[in-house]
Amino acid sequence: MNDAKTPMTREERLAARLRENLKRRKAQARAMGSASGSESESPDSPETGLSNSAA
Repeated sequence: MNDAKTPMTREERLAARLRENLKRRKAQARAMGSASGSESESPDSPETGLSNSAA
């Protein structure tokens, strides 16, 4: 695709890094989802982000 003589432009480098980052984050999210599976359905999970003290 690219010759060794022609360097990638800044935009091309950024786009490639963004694609790699997205792939890595998706894989990480899949791994976290399969690992925690039933744990996330727990009613007393502290990860809900909601607080009952705000009335």
